[in-house]
Amino acid sequence: MKSSITFQFLAEPTDVNFGGNVHGGMVMKWIDQAAYACAAQWSGKYCVTVSANAIRFIKPIKVGQIVNLQAQLVHTGTSSMHIYVVVQSCSPTTNEMKVTNRCFITFMATDGAGKPVAVPSYIPEDDLQLQLELVAMNAKDFAKQLDTDFRDTLGC
Repeated sequence: MKSSITFQFLAEPTDVNFGGNVHGGMVMKWIDQAAYACAAQWSGKYCVTVSANAIRFIKPIKVGQIVNLQAQLVHTGTSSMHIYVVVQSCSPTTNEMKVTNRCFITFMATDGAGKPVAVPSYIPEDDLQLQLELVAMNAKDFAKQLDTDFRDTLGC
């Protein structure tokens, strides 16, 4: 099972806003697609997005730039997969990739009826992978606490 996947393509004119930068929503779509492919190849199942956490917009992407998305599995639960996605871009003539976005996104593996199914466990193989797993676990705990706080305070 592969725990990472890379997408690479050119930012097209249809991807950008009036300022010539790629729409944030388009970047979020790319992140979701790369993370889905990573989750599906790990689990071998259809997967659904559960959450996208800490999406950071660091640097704009311009039309015509090469865009590279690296999606890497960093933690698994029973049916969930937490994926770290880094987006980079550069001019096709320079090949000097710079980070433009990053985030953690969580998917759940499902069966044909849409019910959660178990996924293979992920075990970090180096210090960086262990650090990313710890961040994902902390984010998961924070999201659960936030859900509880909203439910208790606002009733929703």
